[in-house]
Amino acid sequence: MLPVIGTCSFSVLAEQTATVNETTEKTTDSTSKAESNDSNTTDTSDVVVYGRALSLYREQESSLATKTPTDIDKIPQSVQVLPRQLIEDQGAREITDLYRSISGLSAYNYSYVTFRGFRQDETLFDGVRGNPFEGFSIPQLFNIERVEVLKGPTAALNGGGEPGGVINYVTKKPTADTQRKVSVTGGNEDFASGSVELSGSANKQQTQRYRIGVYQDHENPSRKNTDVRNRIIDLGYEIDVSDYTTIGLQFMDVQQHNGGYRLRGIPVDDSGNFLTDTDWNANEASDYQTLDAQVYQARVDHYFNDNWNGNLTLRYYENTEKQRYHEPNGLVDTDSDGIYDETKRQLRDQLWEHKAGSMTGNLIANYGDHTVLMGADYYQLNTHYVYYRGNATNLSLTDPVYDEDTGSVSTSLNKETKTRSERYGVYLQDQWDITSKLNLVSGLRWDGFSDHIDDLKNNSTDDYTGGGLSYRLGSTYELTGDFHPYAVIATGFVPQDAAKQGGASGGPFDPEESLMKEIGVRSYWLDNRVNVNLAAYHIIKENVLQEDPEDSDKYVAYGKVRSQGIEMDMLADITEDWAANLSYAYNDTRVKQAYDGISRTVGTRFANAPHHQLGAWTRYDVVALNSSVGFGASYVSEQLSQDGQRVKPYTIYDASWQTKIEDWTVQLNVKNLFDKEYAISGFLERTGHFVGEGRRIYLTASYDF
Repeated sequence: MLPVIGTCSFSVLAEQTATVNETTEKTTDSTSKAESNDSNTTDTSDVVVYGRALSLYREQESSLATKTPTDIDKIPQSVQVLPRQLIEDQGAREITDLYRSISGLSAYNYSYVTFRGFRQDETLFDGVRGNPFEGFSIPQLFNIERVEVLKGPTAALNGGGEPGGVINYVTKKPTADTQRKVSVTGGNEDFASGSVELSGSANKQQTQRYRIGVYQDHENPSRKNTDVRNRIIDLGYEIDVSDYTTIGLQFMDVQQHNGGYRLRGIPVDDSGNFLTDTDWNANEASDYQTLDAQVYQARVDHYFNDNWNGNLTLRYYENTEKQRYHEPNGLVDTDSDGIYDETKRQLRDQLWEHKAGSMTGNLIANYGDHTVLMGADYYQLNTHYVYYRGNATNLSLTDPVYDEDTGSVSTSLNKETKTRSERYGVYLQDQWDITSKLNLVSGLRWDGFSDHIDDLKNNSTDDYTGGGLSYRLGSTYELTGDFHPYAVIATGFVPQDAAKQGGASGGPFDPEESLMKEIGVRSYWLDNRVNVNLAAYHIIKENVLQEDPEDSDKYVAYGKVRSQGIEMDMLADITEDWAANLSYAYNDTRVKQAYDGISRTVGTRFANAPHHQLGAWTRYDVVALNSSVGFGASYVSEQLSQDGQRVKPYTIYDASWQTKIEDWTVQLNVKNLFDKEYAISGFLERTGHFVGEGRRIYLTASYDF
């Protein structure tokens, strides 16, 4: 299922010229949407005929939902796949650029998102745990081949995770064919980037393959005192040890420097109006947020025979994230006119050091109508956290004067902890083709966890252990070749974050538990020129932690939260050269039961969970010029911040143009075409709303050789 893209971005590559002008025929073993009338052929495979836009962007298969390659029409859960072509057409550099392309997902803050009403930050890489951007850094897309999204609880397969869904980043791998590309980009706000990607065979037999990728960028965003630099080195090597065994090795090095960060929002009144210019920043020019991360991954795939195959993935990463920033700590009305015009500030120095490793093994058996998956995984995360803070000078909202307290603020140790979090599980899944039309997916997983916390400041130690059982039961049915309804019930199990379990944070807290019921239908219309996907869900989640409104260093547990909604995604070929898609999501997430004296929250909406999201995108291919142009829009309805302040609804528009001249591709992207001033989400009253980017213009030239 392809979501609507609120960004207008288009591509006409040489390899796709035929696709632009003619219908693509795609063969599949699992669906029957068209039959061959050629009496001279003995091939009885069913043929699926997709239109041009469907063939460009719609992925027919995914492994995220089942850990086995599965036709999306046979997955009893909502799945979206955003391929590399879409990422490039949108000019997306980081995952935040793609949020509008995923129905039911919106921005919360930093890398956190609201997923079907719930705040979450969990991600997978190549289907396993180990996020090198752990913390407040935002994942980059330079070395990502596609982004996969599975909505709803995934605990029955992947272990603990939020019930809204999970994002999986599939990294680029070495290729047998030689691929070489150099790309440079320039834009407003002093943006400049360059990249080199080389991939191909290392020997004549093509049994050894390599990949080398290097990316660097720099910009000076509109917020005062800010500058951003990113560098990514991505290396890969694959070896076919035999006809049955392949070993893949990967290394990634990430360096980020964000000057004037950790970037908070802009204070607003209760109606959501900004109290100062959107380029205001509570941070000094000497403040920063940096990330230094290294990732090592090895995967072995082995085919025993026609019925059995397996894989083993080892992943390890280290990262160090340092932050020095001025935290808005309270608003002040200096002239008693009823309008805040100044903010109190704290100087905060924070350090996170993460070391994490995971091991995931799967054994897959194919017998008759059954595909059986047996697997186990283990993940350990070690974190050293140090937090100093002290009171700094106040800062005017309307006439800020910086550098007044540089070097003069006295800070003291507020918190220092070392935590070790272990997560492990075993799982069993059966995909059963009961008939040629009816499919059943059942899965069961047991999870265990063990957390050890050393509070170095208070000289205390805490340990927490436990376990939980999760299941998923779902079915798809081919009602006709064009209609594939499905239904699923799934549970989730999530141990609380170890850092939030200690008494200093208000803990210990019971693990989160969730239950989801979802029904949907995938359908094809007008000779497969239109693909419409509908999903309706109901989720109950218990033991949800939120920051204590009375103490930002503590958490409180809401007893029960209910999320329900519907999602619709449509992709269509209007004419041979004109494509469009549309996406809509409705969500209503509310606190249904509360503990610990916070019953006043019962019935209230969850923060940053908009009721309505709508995206529309259309493109027109100018075949004579080997170019494409397009226009699109993204709408997000009213939201509430964590303190209940209004976040205004907004609509933004984007445009794109792309052309190809021999081996050159030139692309122009304009984001927020009309320079709309808006907030994408809200946080606390004292920190304000997070500001959406103003108009951004990017011109990219790429050369393939």
